[in-house]
Amino acid sequence: MIDQELSDLELVELFNTKGRQQEAFRLIMSKYKERLYWHIRKIVLSHDDADDALQNSFIKIWQNLSSFQGNSALFTWLYRIATNEALTLLKKKKRVNLYSINDEDNSYGENLKSDPYFDGNDLQLKLQQAIGKLPDKQRVIFNLKYFEELKYSEISEILDTSVGSLKASYHHAAKKIESFLKANIE
Repeated sequence: MIDQELSDLELVELFNTKGRQQEAFRLIMSKYKERLYWHIRKIVLSHDDADDALQNSFIKIWQNLSSFQGNSALFTWLYRIATNEALTLLKKKKRVNLYSINDEDNSYGENLKSDPYFDGNDLQLKLQQAIGKLPDKQRVIFNLKYFEELKYSEISEILDTSVGSLKASYHHAAKKIESFLKANIE
């Protein structure tokens, strides 16, 4: 049995070893599945959508891992794939439903309250409602910075955008959340 604490570089090397791809891939999934799930979940908001996007992400990861160049950290590359899959899912749903997820003000709050995975208090519910109202890109940036505690340079690699643009988007997102909370907390 391979040690579960292999570094990302060692995992990629194991994947590129003939006959060891499935073993390495299982280890990568084990190491990153939960983090990627919650990252995706904060973007797509629903458990079922997060599961779908996560599955699609791991399919893409399996298909492309042999061509991973190592120009960025493995987790950055994985997050980029997961983020793209989550945003692609949102775009598909918006086209099919002909509405924006941001227009679901009341239903989002009700869905979150009834979600068995949400165990927060009223303030946390309000925060999640405020985040849910953000445009998709601002929501992704806010979640990566605030909840994942990633550096702007890491987010820049994941989203393939400039650090300055990220800082501005994060600032705007934080201001919108602050305004929402001030208006909705008694």
